[in-house]
Amino acid sequence: MSTSSNAPYHHGNLRQALLEAALIILERDGEAGLGLRDLARAVGVSPAAPYRHFDSRAALLEALAVTGFQRFTTAMTDVAQSHPGDVLTAMGKTYVLFALNNTALFRLMFSPQLKRDNRPGLRMAADAAFATLSLVSGGDTPGGRIAALAAWARVHGLAVLLLDGQIAIEAGEDIEALITEIVDKH
Repeated sequence: MSTSSNAPYHHGNLRQALLEAALIILERDGEAGLGLRDLARAVGVSPAAPYRHFDSRAALLEALAVTGFQRFTTAMTDVAQSHPGDVLTAMGKTYVLFALNNTALFRLMFSPQLKRDNRPGLRMAADAAFATLSLVSGGDTPGGRIAALAAWARVHGLAVLLLDGQIAIEAGEDIEALITEIVDKH
């Protein structure tokens, strides 16, 4: 395989390496700083190599959002299994902390630009994430869907308010304690 560097390059899982590098670039430079040629350079492959895995920048963004939803779903499932007490509060805190720790990825996951309806893989990943919340909030009972949507709206709104700096964090304030207190008001 030809590369953009002088040394030959061989990678066992180029797609995964591209996604991991893209996640780093996304968090560092934002979505605008993410291009397939720059990604190829960062991984040390030819400019054409990423196109074997992503036919366009939009396909790369979709794959990143799917990866984000998969990681998010895993985190939500793990917290649901490890917090038998108030699972909904623990999941809500996990949701907000995921957003704060993965700002650009979180924004990409919920970007209207991706239009999930036109991207079945992304729709499935987003639905799987919602299903974890729905199970905990009684999604299969009468009114369960509304309860799940209300819980989602609460934590998503809190996450966006914090990301946008709309909630001032006072000096010395414990952000995790604040999140828990707000989310616990369900």
